[in-house]
Amino acid sequence: MNILPKSLQKVIEEFSKLPGIGSKSASRLAFYLINQPKSASKEFGNSLLDLNTNLKNCKTCFNICENEICSLCSDPKRDKKVICVVEHPLDVLAIEKTGEFNGIYHVLGGAISPVDGIGPDNLKIQQLLSRVKLYGISEIILATNPSLEGEATALYIQKEISALMQKDKNLKTLMITRIARGLPVGGDLEYADEITLSRAFEGRKEY
Repeated sequence: MNILPKSLQKVIEEFSKLPGIGSKSASRLAFYLINQPKSASKEFGNSLLDLNTNLKNCKTCFNICENEICSLCSDPKRDKKVICVVEHPLDVLAIEKTGEFNGIYHVLGGAISPVDGIGPDNLKIQQLLSRVKLYGISEIILATNPSLEGEATALYIQKEISALMQKDKNLKTLMITRIARGLPVGGDLEYADEITLSRAFEGRKEY
């Protein structure tokens, strides 16, 4: 028999759906909100609603932002000729914390994974190739996760860009690099510390 009010049980169930949140943690979070002032709970709820109404994908790099173009792509101090290719927006946040990278990004939206039904057409790979052709990029840094899916995605992109370079003489000076093995195989960028990511960038090699 459930002794909790339906409204409280519903909140616990919703928290339980979040990654890494079990039933006990969900219950603690729900009871924490109960003990907060109503204004705090209302602000929390409004913040969640704003996620669906105010956020969008940058038209250039597909990172999450509130405007048509994100703050990184529109920053005149960033090196627009160097693109770092990552799987998810959280990877951008992880790399930015290192302070080692001053270029711009391209967020693929995932990695190639046939088992999960995710192929190249499901990712922002064609958009990346369009950026390479249009903006005179000097370097593409492949910073996909060091997993089987991440490696397969990096290899696919490398082959596609190499094919473009063979067709277009203006791309002959383009360099393709892969972040160094400062990251553990099977790990995710979002969980890596700043020092590990910094060393990975410093030790990147031509791909």
